[in-house]
Amino acid sequence: MRLASRMVLPAAVALVGACATTTPRELLDARTAYDRASQGPAATLAPAELHSARETLTVAEQAFADHGDSDRTKDLAYAAERKAELADVRAHTVAATQARTASAAQLQALKDEELRATSAELSDANQRLSQQGGQLRNERQRREDAERAAALAEADLARIASIKHEARGMVITLSGGVLFESAKSELLPAAQAKLTEVADALTKQDVDSRIRVEGYTDSQGSLSFNQELSQRRADAVRAYLVGHGIAADRVTAVGFGPAKAIADNASPEGRANNRRVEIVVQPANRPADQP
Repeated sequence: MRLASRMVLPAAVALVGACATTTPRELLDARTAYDRASQGPAATLAPAELHSARETLTVAEQAFADHGDSDRTKDLAYAAERKAELADVRAHTVAATQARTASAAQLQALKDEELRATSAELSDANQRLSQQGGQLRNERQRREDAERAAALAEADLARIASIKHEARGMVITLSGGVLFESAKSELLPAAQAKLTEVADALTKQDVDSRIRVEGYTDSQGSLSFNQELSQRRADAVRAYLVGHGIAADRVTAVGFGPAKAIADNASPEGRANNRRVEIVVQPANRPADQP
């Protein structure tokens, strides 16, 4: 019993001495550095470096347990701290690299999207321009076709009656003596044939143009009679044109009697010239009441 007591006492004294040894600052710093690194991104972004720091810290802890506050313990603790800090720096570097890579990828994605949008807009613009170009070509072709048709129609009319161009439109003049008997408003057979040719030529003109039939007389007889006669003759010509294919809403008729004489009523020739029917073809954009 005395021998056992003598053996336990030194061991207890050694244990008390070890517990009383103060933990070196280097080991405390190493523990703090490792805790900080292990709780940060190093756990996932720098696991190898963090594992190395952990192993070195374990060796430092064991050295402290075996040798206390020795130079070896401090050196190992310092190495463990540096490795923990290295793991933390490595993790933040990887994180920054990943962030830059992600930002670059997002930027490239935005550029690609903008490029696709721009390409689509350019494609749409080119398609619209192509369509507009086709429409312009079609419109130009329609206009040229209409102009050719109008020229052919005017050439046909020139063989039938007197043609002239005025501010109010193209004026086709037919002698009243050719169209009607004296003081009457019924069309003569020869007049009907001539008006048939006129109607055929006018159907080749612009279908949107307006046609105004104007009746005139000489100054012989009463003003009221001549006014009524000119209106009936204009109405007769209008009815014939409408009956031969010209839309009724395009044609109006008005009688002017002896007004607007184009020759002197003092001579038989002048009166004959004044007895006339004028067919005025007006452009569609002209105001309806413009004479």
